[in-house]
Amino acid sequence: MSCSFFYVNNQADGMIFEKYKGLLILFYMFIRNIRLSLPILLVLFCYGNCLHAQDDNDTIYWTLDDCIEYALENNISISQSKLSYKQSLLQTEQSEAAWQPSLSFGTSYNYGFTPFAETNKNNFSGSYNLNANWTVFNGRRSKTIEQNKLSDTISLLNVENVENNVIESIMMQYMTVLYDQESMTTFADNVNVSKLQMERAKVMLDVGSIAKSDYASLASQYSNDRYSYLAAKNSMQQDLLQLKQLLELFGDINIGVVSPEYSESDVFAALPDKKIAFEKALENRPEIKMGKMYIDRANQSVEIAKAGYLPNISLSAGTGISHNLPNEMNFGEQVYRRWSNSIGVNLSIPILDNKQNKTNVENAKINVESQKLELIDKVKTLYMTIETLWLNARNSQEQYFAASEQLNAVQTSFDLVSEQFNLGMKNTTDLLTEKNKLISAQQDLIVAKYKAMYNIKILDFYQYGYIK
Repeated sequence: MSCSFFYVNNQADGMIFEKYKGLLILFYMFIRNIRLSLPILLVLFCYGNCLHAQDDNDTIYWTLDDCIEYALENNISISQSKLSYKQSLLQTEQSEAAWQPSLSFGTSYNYGFTPFAETNKNNFSGSYNLNANWTVFNGRRSKTIEQNKLSDTISLLNVENVENNVIESIMMQYMTVLYDQESMTTFADNVNVSKLQMERAKVMLDVGSIAKSDYASLASQYSNDRYSYLAAKNSMQQDLLQLKQLLELFGDINIGVVSPEYSESDVFAALPDKKIAFEKALENRPEIKMGKMYIDRANQSVEIAKAGYLPNISLSAGTGISHNLPNEMNFGEQVYRRWSNSIGVNLSIPILDNKQNKTNVENAKINVESQKLELIDKVKTLYMTIETLWLNARNSQEQYFAASEQLNAVQTSFDLVSEQFNLGMKNTTDLLTEKNKLISAQQDLIVAKYKAMYNIKILDFYQYGYIK
């Protein structure tokens, strides 16, 4: 294909042309043949995305919403729970269809051979039957359908429960990565400060203002700060890997997270009343809804067990024909004379069952009590979770406030000592002591910040069922 209408005026333009040659050719094809517009646009879009990814070192940046949305669509545990829900629906459909009459057709053919008979050594016979059955009354069957429908709802709630567990895990891991990023940024700033201090000390050493041991201490601090930075970077990479695994992303896919700008007003967001938060969680959490339905299903199991004392009534009907050869009657006459029909009513009344029904009823009642205890335990666990999240959020807010004040004080002290050190009024021990206090205060503030944000958001999630 000729692209002579593109003018290349120098070597630099030639390099640009070669880089985007594919795009230019595709665009030319688009102009020449409008029928290829849709696939070409798709190729252009993918090609542009590839260029963008290359410009960004092939790293794909995810927001928290991106992570949650992707996990809800691709997580294996969630997909398995959805399949279980589909199986539950099929079982309910089958139990409903069991009320319908059954109809079956049967046929048989037989060949006989009597070698020592004087006549009719060979004979052939056939039969054709059509049979129908319909259970008119079965106390267990109707209750079983109701129970299966409850199981469908429970299975659907279990999907939501699994989704919640995945969301909570992603939320925690995402916040951990955000902490790692901010921590790494802080360590990088400290590396720059240590480097400047070391360079300043080298100048002072050259003019004899400080001893060689003082310079060595600052050089060592610079190395320590670099090590801390690299350790924070490694920690972030490990946590990103865990987030990638939670998202079930495989292969050479590099991911990063988008850092939201959490302000102090976000950290100090008003906490809900614990009682109100607990009451909302009771209404919304799927595990509580499931617990209540487990009790309902157990009660239905009692009714199903009691139905074992009731009789079963069913109707049956059948029609059939038969013929055999050789016979003095032809096939049509045999069918006419041998056509038989039947209809019947079947009644089954349990009398003695070796206490099987009684045992089934008592076991079902015990299961009801067990499910009630399970629900009480779930409610207590939920209350403890809400209370823990609330306390953690409040404590983290208080810690953030204290850490913020401490950081301001330590930063002021460090700046003062640094200035005095540059003037020769403080030694390296004083400087490094203040530097370590500063690093510790910075880390305390970051930890308190993300602990507070995590607990606030998860507390909201338990109340409303979504991440604000």
